[in-house]
Amino acid sequence: MRMTLGIRRAITTLLLITVATGNPVAAYGVDQIEDGQWFHAFLHSKEAQATSRGAGVTVAVLDSGVDATHPDLSGSVLPGKDFVKADGDGRVDAAGHGTAMAGLIVAHGRVAGIAPDAKILPVRFTEFEPGESTQLVKAIRWATAQKADVISISIGMARDDPEMRKAVREATDEGIIVVASAGNTPVAKAVEYPAAYPDVLAVGCIDKNGDHAAISVKSSRIDIVAPCVGVTSANTNHAWSIGTGTSSATAIVAGAVALVQAAFPGISGSEVRHRLTATAVDKGPVGHDVQYGFGVVDLVGALTADVPPLVSASATVSPPADPSPDGSSPLLWALGAVLVIGALALIVVRSRRRG
Repeated sequence: MRMTLGIRRAITTLLLITVATGNPVAAYGVDQIEDGQWFHAFLHSKEAQATSRGAGVTVAVLDSGVDATHPDLSGSVLPGKDFVKADGDGRVDAAGHGTAMAGLIVAHGRVAGIAPDAKILPVRFTEFEPGESTQLVKAIRWATAQKADVISISIGMARDDPEMRKAVREATDEGIIVVASAGNTPVAKAVEYPAAYPDVLAVGCIDKNGDHAAISVKSSRIDIVAPCVGVTSANTNHAWSIGTGTSSATAIVAGAVALVQAAFPGISGSEVRHRLTATAVDKGPVGHDVQYGFGVVDLVGALTADVPPLVSASATVSPPADPSPDGSSPLLWALGAVLVIGALALIVVRSRRRG
């Protein structure tokens, strides 16, 4: 069944710098491009890249496509898939959103990405919003079939889609890390899908002071946060863009995932997630909270900290037993039986001693 669920790109401002098209804005000088790269200093990207640059990792960007001709992306964009144009390979972008996300991950020019040695696998499933959940499901499954290491989704929808839930689970079962934007207020009232699925690394965002950004939706479902306000990246027509929203934070976290995967080859998807959340810089109330999740992504910490291995929940916690017909637990019945048998045995021993 064809479903249009109003997929929204989780970014409220995406303006061209030096080239004005669509909704015209004043051209900006090059200093604003540099200013919009503030997140690198905030996250100590250069220090992290001394350990890992994401080499050997493929990040599938599911979006509006990626302009592979942009000089800042030269050599970093693989042939992908286009679900908008049947004979396309995903390396075109009319909207600019997908190009901006790719730039935040791998750019290496006027603007720079978090993991410049990683590769982008562009999967174009929508040209302009609204998009279709059926197309996004196809995009997720295609990226899974190509054995991408990371799937980055900077979009969201308000309602659950069973097929999307299933596609995400198929991807994570293959060890692929799915990263998705939590959503922007006031449009988003809660964490949107697919970020709302437990298998997805849900990303919120912070401002230049490291505080919760007003645009970032609050929810207990958020896992981690990253910079998102006034961030510059690549855009179409060999230009640059400045944007604000959880889209940008998601691409940055996808880059962080690539750094960790390259630094720890063979590590499982759950261990990568654990390393990122365990080393995140705690903000707000102690521990996990609705604004910051586990905290702000720490690139250097994720690559260098001594993080205890993740202990499988199944190895330490048994699933609850089904209740007996009278509503009590079989575990309690078993415990009671052991106590009764022990008591009877003690009585028998004492009787023999008396005899």
